[in-house]
Amino acid sequence: MRVDLPSAVRNPVSLIGVAVATAMAVVFLLLLALEFTGQLTNPYAGLLVFVAVPFVFVLGLLLIPIGIWRQHRRIAAGYAPDDWPVIDLRLPRTRSVIVGVALLTIVNVFIVSLAGFGAVHHMESTEFCGQTCHTTMEPEWKAHQASPHSKVACVKCHVGPGASGFVEAKAAGTRQLWHVIINKVPAPVEAPVRSMPTARETCFGCHSGVKQQGDRLKVIREYSDDETGTETVTTLQMHVGGINPVSGIHWHIAQQIEYIATDRERQTIPYVKFTDGNGNVKEYAADGVTKEQLAQGERRSMDCMDCHNRPAHTFDPSPERAVDIAIASGNLPRTLPFARREAVAALKDEYGSGAEARDGIDTRLRKAFASHAKDPALDRTVTAVQDIYARNVFPAMKVKWATYPNNIGHTFFNGCFRCHDDNHKASDGSVIKQDCETCHAMP
Repeated sequence: MRVDLPSAVRNPVSLIGVAVATAMAVVFLLLLALEFTGQLTNPYAGLLVFVAVPFVFVLGLLLIPIGIWRQHRRIAAGYAPDDWPVIDLRLPRTRSVIVGVALLTIVNVFIVSLAGFGAVHHMESTEFCGQTCHTTMEPEWKAHQASPHSKVACVKCHVGPGASGFVEAKAAGTRQLWHVIINKVPAPVEAPVRSMPTARETCFGCHSGVKQQGDRLKVIREYSDDETGTETVTTLQMHVGGINPVSGIHWHIAQQIEYIATDRERQTIPYVKFTDGNGNVKEYAADGVTKEQLAQGERRSMDCMDCHNRPAHTFDPSPERAVDIAIASGNLPRTLPFARREAVAALKDEYGSGAEARDGIDTRLRKAFASHAKDPALDRTVTAVQDIYARNVFPAMKVKWATYPNNIGHTFFNGCFRCHDDNHKASDGSVIKQDCETCHAMP
């Protein structure tokens, strides 16, 4: 049976496929040009360009052979014997069709490959991670934007090296996407404590593990709730140290330290094992801990992330501390009477949404400072307090002050005191001391 190749696609299904594939190819190329020239700035544009349009394009391509197959079955059923078509290369028209199909196939493969590369690249962007699932990831996105690591892409820290790290990250992302689709996203979203790569796989790409930091001064400014917001300054000489030579707080990263945590966030650490350079081992256990509890816990080798657990997503631990930081930085003036007290009170009010909080803070502060309505400091105060709330509290995701523990220090969370509590004892009676001078001095 000799088949005229062009007539094989003259059926509704194949013609629809041709139309869809052609239209999507044109749309993809136009959107790609806009993407490369910086015209598409919306965070959802990448999904449209590299995922949605290519998906419809491939669907159109699939319709063409499906239509040909259906057409062939229909002809074979009643009008001709079921036989393979004969492609006669001696016919100029047949050769032209084959050349055309080959060229179109090359173009199609190029488009699909480019789209696939673009999809992977877009899904590794910070905008995709933080803004595609806007409500779900809004707390982490805003915290990241305000952190010293704001220019570091999410995948640099959250995706481990090699194929295994990539597969693990994409599997977790697929699971999270399914949670979004079925509206079963946990609120707040659990911190990825156990799925994070080690510091050596991530942090050490930029931070030197051998640099000696020495001592550094840390100035903490706090303000009272009196009329003038009296300032109290605490100056600490932090023994940051390093491993060349080994000293200070960073002594920990030069040692072989293992521990067992009995909770998912690694805030309860009842067991610590220390191995010195000569291979001598000392084990410390908290009073009352049982072997059964330790057996069910998570055993881990200590690294940077055990203290620096919120390096790129830091929230203020309390309204009071957030206001003190804003005053110290000059963002929130304290020239209005009782400015600190009123700012903290406005932040502690309950609001149903970010928009409600913005309006509520504005109303409350303007009422509290009604006699200073024309003072420029009032507008600055309102804006500063609104900004503090917007980057720390997210009612839709049930994220607020102290939702996520921060292990740097020990003022608001246990942090250092998870181990350094005078309660972790070794068999020889020695303990992991809670000695302030180990980490800092007050000059």
